[in-house]
Amino acid sequence: MTGPAKRSVTIAGHRTSVSMEPEFWNALRTIAADEGRSLADLLTDIDKTRNNRNLSSATRVFVLNKLKT
Repeated sequence: MTGPAKRSVTIAGHRTSVSMEPEFWNALRTIAADEGRSLADLLTDIDKTRNNRNLSSATRVFVLNKLKT
């Protein structure tokens, strides 16, 4: 496993960055493709429900929960 990769994304009209390991990025892309959505759209929904977590952590938890079902 390699270290985190930082990606800049635009969600809810603003630029931010998400830093995750490549394996999480690959899983997130697969989830988005399976749902017929863009990464930005999926990250926007994750951002809306992340509560006090940072976006990177919330995204990892989202991926983990999706893979568990």
